[in-house]
Amino acid sequence: MAEAGAHLTATADQRPSIFELLAQEALMEAVRPALQHAAKVLAESDPSRFGFLWRRFDELYLLLDVLLQSHFLSRSSASFSENFYGLKRTPGPGGRGPDAGGRGLDAGRRRLSLLLLCVFPYLRARLEAALARQRDEDDFSIRLAQGGRRRLLRAAAAALPRLGAAWRLWSFCQQLLYTFGHAQTHSPLLWLAGVRLSRLSAADITHMETRETGRLQHDSMVVWVLERRVSVCLSLCLPVCLSVCLSVGFIKRF
Repeated sequence: MAEAGAHLTATADQRPSIFELLAQEALMEAVRPALQHAAKVLAESDPSRFGFLWRRFDELYLLLDVLLQSHFLSRSSASFSENFYGLKRTPGPGGRGPDAGGRGLDAGRRRLSLLLLCVFPYLRARLEAALARQRDEDDFSIRLAQGGRRRLLRAAAAALPRLGAAWRLWSFCQQLLYTFGHAQTHSPLLWLAGVRLSRLSAADITHMETRETGRLQHDSMVVWVLERRVSVCLSLCLPVCLSVCLSVGFIKRF
């Protein structure tokens, strides 16, 4: 009985509260508008030099987001904002493979997490921008040639509010179920990725520090090997170069 109670207490300690989860989501949602505003200010100050930042902001942000999230997923099995709040991703109920406390998420879950963290918001933003242009054309009665793509956009613009309402309702129900302990995840995206969030333990932090130490030692060894090889090459080539230069100077003198 005591062992069962201890197990339940440890599980409850690892389960983050809904406020922690919503806070880490708010942190990541605040990054994009801040960078977008900075790109707009730079583009307006010097359009010839920084105009591309505003024109290609979505693609540049996607590249930056992929690099950032890929680094944190491979290092700590968490996104940037999740790691900031001391959280980690572990396989969901019934999932197989290593967890973050062992050797991190498996490659399949990391790829799916990266896809849902980066590519899904990018595609949603691009779709919303295209539908906003379509609504502007409809509002100002701009009638262009009705091709297949334009008809598809008009249909998507009509369906998007219903899809958005259904998505928000799903997210709210998921958060409500998580709050009362009837769901393992608070977000549909985590459910689709087959992972759940839990707090980092002391063993996780020790494992990450050990891995970072090993990586730094490996990098130091690589640098030492390169320096050794460069010094050997210089020691072999320098006398030859000096002798050739002296020979050429001697020949020119006589």
